[in-house]
Amino acid sequence: MSVHHKDDSPQSAERRRFLEIAKKAGFTAAVVAGASGALLTSTTAHAAANEEKERQKRAKYTMTIATAYIIGASRSYPIMQLDFKENIQNMTNGEVYVKLAPGGQLGAGGALAQKVQAGTIQAAQHSLSNFAPFAPAVDLINIPYWCGENQKFVNLVTSDAWKNEIHPKVEAKGFKPLWYVVIDPRVVAIRNGLEGPIKTPDQMEGIKFRVPGSKILQQFYRLLGANPTPVAWGETPSAIKQGVADALDPSVEALNVFGFKDVLSWVTFNRSVPDSQVFSCNLEWFNSLPGHIQEGIEFASEVTSLQNLAKVPAARAYAMAELSRAGVQFYAPTDDEMKLWADKAGHQLPAWESFKNELAGSKAAFDKLLAAANENKGPFVHDV
Repeated sequence: MSVHHKDDSPQSAERRRFLEIAKKAGFTAAVVAGASGALLTSTTAHAAANEEKERQKRAKYTMTIATAYIIGASRSYPIMQLDFKENIQNMTNGEVYVKLAPGGQLGAGGALAQKVQAGTIQAAQHSLSNFAPFAPAVDLINIPYWCGENQKFVNLVTSDAWKNEIHPKVEAKGFKPLWYVVIDPRVVAIRNGLEGPIKTPDQMEGIKFRVPGSKILQQFYRLLGANPTPVAWGETPSAIKQGVADALDPSVEALNVFGFKDVLSWVTFNRSVPDSQVFSCNLEWFNSLPGHIQEGIEFASEVTSLQNLAKVPAARAYAMAELSRAGVQFYAPTDDEMKLWADKAGHQLPAWESFKNELAGSKAAFDKLLAAANENKGPFVHDV
């Protein structure tokens, strides 16, 4: 007598194989099998799982990397976590096995930064804004209109000035930055019911603008005439729907991956601040590794960073297509309009001097970073 499952669809079969592999070989093995398409048949699924088990068995070190994003999110949000895992394992000749904890399994944002700092996990992905409470110097990137464009941000974080001025401050807090993830600049995204597009900063007057905990971002929107409204990220979709907040500022990729397409009317690419991420590592753990393993992880970080840069325009195009299909419209300010934004709230204003001195150490140190951002020595990345 044959046995039939109630649901014999391909999706159901893949789900059963995923759970079976996760039970026998672990979650990471099941994730890798799924990402490679190996769940389509039982034979390939078990072959992928066995390969993963062998890799883990042969490795001398296990490195847990936690993220807030599901596997597959890189189509719309180029976090590149599977690539990073593969690159670390290959660049260390299999001596390091990477155990992924994606999709917020171990938390997200500041919770992951805290776990890295405490050494609970070896590495994690989080935004630089969520990193700022633990390593305040990186909050400099939230000062508007000096490194908001992708190329300027890449020039900055790959420069000697950033590595010499900022990394020691980050390391003093127990972290080693592995690589910086380019997503795209923050935008001005307004809810359904508000007249758009927002072309110039004078249109920001009185808008209830959702902000995270960053004091710098709150001051930025006050300078523009908006009403900064702190809302926890998890509560933001309902706040926008209910009109508690009128607008928010993640990159267009983040707006798509977090499901805002049905509540927005217009998105303006005003390119103020990078909506960037970082993979950080526990410094004590990293320093405990042999030199050749450290070099392998650093090389893997560099390679994955370049893969991320190549992925940005495709991820943006996909996100914009999905948002457009839901009726969201887009506006790119003219050069004259961009000058109005920068003149009203940019880094050159006296309002930012205290932040520069506090976070960079001095105005002279900030000026070095500013020069680095404007020097095209970093690898190429496509801009909005």
